[in-house]
Amino acid sequence: MSAQFLYTITLIFFGAGALGAALLYTQGRYAHYWAHGFVMIASVSALLTGVSVLKQGVPVQFNLLPLKGITIPFLVSIDAFSAVFMMLIAVLTFCASWYGLAYMKHYEGRYSLARFGVWYAIFTASLVGVVSTQSIFTFLWWWEVMSLSSYFLVTYDYRDEKNMHAGTLYLVMTQIGTACIAAAMLLMALSTGALDFASIGSVSANLTGWFPHLVFALFLIGFGIKAGIIPLHVWLPEAHPAAPSHVSALMSGVMIKLAIYMLVRVMFEILPFFHLWWGIIIVIIGAVSALLGVLYALTEHDMKRLLAYHSVENIGIILLGVGSAVMFKSMGFDALALLALVAGVFHTVNHALFKSLLFLGSGAVFFKTHTRDIEKYGGLIKHMPWTAALFLVGAVAISGLPPFNGFASEWLTFQTMFAGVAVGLGMKVQFLWIGATVALALTSGLAAACFVKAFGVTFLGKPRTKEAKSATEVPFTMIGPMLVLAVLCLMFGVFASSSVIPYLSAVLQNFALATSITSWPTLASMPTPWAFELSNLWAFVILLALGVLTVLFVRVWGGKRKVTRNIPWDCGVDLTPRMEISASSFSRSLITMFKGILRPTKQTEIAYHDSEMRYFVSSHTVNLHLHDVYAVYLYRPISRFVLWGSGRVKRIQSGVLNAYILYIVIAVIILLVVALR
Repeated sequence: MSAQFLYTITLIFFGAGALGAALLYTQGRYAHYWAHGFVMIASVSALLTGVSVLKQGVPVQFNLLPLKGITIPFLVSIDAFSAVFMMLIAVLTFCASWYGLAYMKHYEGRYSLARFGVWYAIFTASLVGVVSTQSIFTFLWWWEVMSLSSYFLVTYDYRDEKNMHAGTLYLVMTQIGTACIAAAMLLMALSTGALDFASIGSVSANLTGWFPHLVFALFLIGFGIKAGIIPLHVWLPEAHPAAPSHVSALMSGVMIKLAIYMLVRVMFEILPFFHLWWGIIIVIIGAVSALLGVLYALTEHDMKRLLAYHSVENIGIILLGVGSAVMFKSMGFDALALLALVAGVFHTVNHALFKSLLFLGSGAVFFKTHTRDIEKYGGLIKHMPWTAALFLVGAVAISGLPPFNGFASEWLTFQTMFAGVAVGLGMKVQFLWIGATVALALTSGLAAACFVKAFGVTFLGKPRTKEAKSATEVPFTMIGPMLVLAVLCLMFGVFASSSVIPYLSAVLQNFALATSITSWPTLASMPTPWAFELSNLWAFVILLALGVLTVLFVRVWGGKRKVTRNIPWDCGVDLTPRMEISASSFSRSLITMFKGILRPTKQTEIAYHDSEMRYFVSSHTVNLHLHDVYAVYLYRPISRFVLWGSGRVKRIQSGVLNAYILYIVIAVIILLVVALR
């Protein structure tokens, strides 16, 4: 089957999922199964579409709705780069939909499952649509559909006032970002006379003066808001926790990555200028986002907010690679530019995998305990062993530890930074890369510490609440998708150097060396094809078999021995959950170390047994509160200024009809003068 046919039926399946859920509106459960089932089928079709495009070795372009005399609407264009992202989206939407079949029972009876199914199918369709076009108008259509549909998913639990606030903040920020993106694209279209990315890129090299810098700034702000870079990230830790967990997985694993996908296209196809200071700005933003993102994650005790801040951190790591690629390209080091670009894109793919796994794992815990507060967990490894093991895989991967995929892409990013230090032209550029390397190293260490806290406080120790004590394992429909993602995290780490990185290099080499992709090596012609090398596969199978045999041997040999379990010596008192290390106490020292950045406030409360016996303390409570420095020093002043300006403008609403007619006349006169000039 051709890629055109597969893509067409992919959209048909997505549309059938949304339409069927709407028609079954009064039958919530059936609408829920219908929507998620059709999204799973559409995901398989999207995966086959990506594979078909990669096998053909040439871009696929066609008009989805061919109308006489009109060639722009719904123009589909899929090249190797977009095919890779389409395959990633397909895998994650399939796993999220599989997971959602059981997870959405948490909302049954309280909210309309049919309404969720409609917006969920539209949202997943828009993810595929964004990466399947290189036309300005078609892209903006899919981008806006993605933004609006995700808003309705964020506010699905509308009875919670915090969720509505998060949705409003997300809608405002995403519309500002969309406005910047649309302005940049329309400016490029007016200046070049072209409406597709490749044609704009081929003509835009002739643009001079301040115009390219203005367009770059608009693109960086627009896609930066969607990606969640600091300080444009304020919506992200609010919106991601508000949405259902499998939607959070798609928003963090896929949606914000589409901003990176488009930023790469902008820098290497639409605006192929490669100014050194453009790359410097991206690297600085990446280093700041990575370091501050992980610091704010350390302070969080809400599991989903913690994971959301880690998305900010990993977007920063990705930008280190993308920014370095622009810098290398500006210096004439094309090979190093390719290395840096592969590092950034590879970490984009890896983060999509392990962050989706972590959000699904946190959703499983929430599904059984009905809380996102880490302090109210504890001891869940005994009651939810599969969830604990799979969450641990995601925690190890995001911490950048071998043999999982996070280590492979972070190490490649480190190599990029080392290369920048070695070849940096000028002391200032070398210091920039040294600082970025230090920030990346510190970020990796703090991320590991954060997930020691997240996993240890959640799954180890004693249960702290009745819900944690009575929790049971989630059904296989929720375990299965997490298992698939965990296996992919392992495989992308083990086979990174032999298969994944070589193929990404082949796909991206035209971006690093030219302005657009016209052809690329097919899967069959790759020296190290996507199908993993046989020798490495056998080595992996042998190691896995040895591990299984070792476990079986220990179980059989140890099974004949009598195992005695005793309570450890506890100084003569009963062990209680209050004696455990809490999330607050774990992160307190790290917060104190970075108090100059985080600006914490500490409140100490001491209670005594008797007012006359001041030496016998009954409780000692320490509360650390963090001020959101971006809200206090950036967004709050802007908000006050906007409200002040609105109050002044409001005065023109006098309620007098003659005044309104006068305003219209003045506006018409001004427009006529401008038009005549």
